[in-house]
Amino acid sequence: MNDSRRSLPLLRTPGHGGRSPMTCLYRCGNACDHPVPNQSANPYFGDLVNAAAPVSDAAVSRRGLIRAGAVGALVLGFGGAAAPARAGTPAPTAPGAGPARGAAPRGGRPAGALSFKPIPPNTLDTVIVPNGYDHCVVVRWGEPILPGAAQLDVRNQTGERQSRQFGYNNDFLAVLPLDKRGRSALLVANHEYTNEELMFPGFTGHDALTVDQVRAAMAAHGMSVVELERVDDTGQWVVVRKGPRRYNRRITTLATRFALTGPVAGSTWVRTAADPRGRTVIGTLNNCAGGVTPWGTVLSGEENFNQYFVGGDAVPAELKPKFERYGITTKARYPSGSRKWERADERFDLAKHPNEAHRFGWIVEVDPYEPDSRPRKHTALGRFKHEGANVIVAKSGHVVAYMGDDERFDYLYKFVSDKKMMKGDSAAARRHNLTLLESGTLYVAKLGFTSAGEIDGSGRLPSDGAFNGTGRWIKLVSGDRSYVPGMTAVEVLTFTRLAGDAVGATKMDRPEDVEPNPVTGKIYVALTNNSNRGVGSNAPADEANPRNANKHGQIVELTEDGGDHTAESFSWSLPIVCGDPADPATYFAGYDKSRVSPISCPDNVAFDSSGNLWISTDGNALGSNDGLFATAVEGPERGHLKQFLTVPPGAETCGPFITADDRSVFVAVQHPGEVSGASIEKPASTWPDGDFAKPAVVCTWRLDGGHIGS
Repeated sequence: MNDSRRSLPLLRTPGHGGRSPMTCLYRCGNACDHPVPNQSANPYFGDLVNAAAPVSDAAVSRRGLIRAGAVGALVLGFGGAAAPARAGTPAPTAPGAGPARGAAPRGGRPAGALSFKPIPPNTLDTVIVPNGYDHCVVVRWGEPILPGAAQLDVRNQTGERQSRQFGYNNDFLAVLPLDKRGRSALLVANHEYTNEELMFPGFTGHDALTVDQVRAAMAAHGMSVVELERVDDTGQWVVVRKGPRRYNRRITTLATRFALTGPVAGSTWVRTAADPRGRTVIGTLNNCAGGVTPWGTVLSGEENFNQYFVGGDAVPAELKPKFERYGITTKARYPSGSRKWERADERFDLAKHPNEAHRFGWIVEVDPYEPDSRPRKHTALGRFKHEGANVIVAKSGHVVAYMGDDERFDYLYKFVSDKKMMKGDSAAARRHNLTLLESGTLYVAKLGFTSAGEIDGSGRLPSDGAFNGTGRWIKLVSGDRSYVPGMTAVEVLTFTRLAGDAVGATKMDRPEDVEPNPVTGKIYVALTNNSNRGVGSNAPADEANPRNANKHGQIVELTEDGGDHTAESFSWSLPIVCGDPADPATYFAGYDKSRVSPISCPDNVAFDSSGNLWISTDGNALGSNDGLFATAVEGPERGHLKQFLTVPPGAETCGPFITADDRSVFVAVQHPGEVSGASIEKPASTWPDGDFAKPAVVCTWRLDGGHIGS
């Protein structure tokens, strides 16, 4: 390839919200163009309850950094993002390492003003961060991560080569400590999906790809584990390039074996010709967000798995409603955006192997400290389009995982373990804690509203000055006992969406990342958008989803009753209703909106050690590039949202992670240049290397060594 700089066809082709149609095709198989999978007639609680009462149960160098003149006093380069504040708890291989992200709420610096100067919205082909910060690319698609792996060669990619290289479209990130001094760490990254148009030169269609190119795309999915080292005493981190790098690992759809755990393991729903016992699955698909457990493992959510299967038209008639509820078309052999993976592996043909689809849509747990360990899929946490899962330890010692189902009009869930977490980092404690997600109770959320009669879909604030209410966690299953009439426990967990429908869960505007604040213990939910809200026969606006044709999304703040994360009731509010602050249909916790940055389509949430909320976006419908934002959630600065970074055109900001010392913030720049009409030969972005766009992980740090954001 010619590595010289190119002029860019910066096409801002509108898709759904701010997404390009190309992203809609490859990210989720044009989900918004298909009928809403949730056709249930769940009641709307503004009509049923007095809202005051709970609802009843029924590597570029620094020489390459550009000082910004085009957008004022900014730094242009490869900026970072913030996120789940904690790295994992000490593992046996990392004694005394930093505190756990999933630990119980603890004291710390009081949340206060974030001192960085916000950057303005822009459409520049780079990453922008505030003055006083520096940044670099840590690792990009195709870089060798296993010893002896080949360099990226887009004209000669094979399944074998890609299986030893960093995968495509990095999403969730975790950075886990490897030593007590904070000098070495493990980067764990999800690889959500591929875009073959931007991976293979001369792309003309999926049928024209060679089988080995299909296998390369399959290998580009999954997860990567990469050893990092700190640069001097700064907040910068780089990939370890020499030595044994024994922790480095690729987990792929192509070959990695996963163990099924929990009640569904071994059931008839997950048995296939290749796995008649129903206990071992090959690969993981569409891994979106995730979380770090208090015992130092990484959780990963399998999201839009539906689009990888063909042959839904030939499945047994009794299965078709179940497949349709999960977005798998049963009216045509090939769904929109099909990768044609059955050309390389027939298990993706549902006409031959209908149960294969039931083996995806789970929460995956990976132990990065044990590179030879078998990853697991935890069926006790239910099956749906998981954005991710984030764990906190309740006062009782049980662990609680919060999860969102990323689909229009789908639901918010939580899981409470049967067992209590064992403290300490002994081998016995670790063995015990690795079983915590294998059995427990799964709930779905039902919300009630205080001002139901005032919600008209305009986004106008109710007369009491808040969008708020109470709610109830509705029990779906506990161990092997179902609480859903007409469904067994195994059916509830395999077809969790149908169970949520049956108990009348509240339809939400695409619940994505759901994360506990490690300082306050409150839960924050990113609702990205819902262009179908209140449109036609679709569910109308309600107090938690207050705008019809919702383009910009909102943030939910949820407080468990008594501060007990195992409680079955809660209160909730909307501290942020996203969009242009000049729009009356936006809200920023009552803060002066003239001082607030515009934000659209929140995707992931994260926290620093002060408990400040950081929000990354996906699909900015305001016309500028996606970015990372931060605000205090307590005190006088609550709602003072400020933009910290932007990513290149076509990209989304995801996978944000702030290290435990608050000195480094990592962000995944996913699908840069993913704009309709773009290709390797005609890129819509040349980030990060000046030739063609490559998804990559970047790290940002303060030049003076201080805490990020403060």
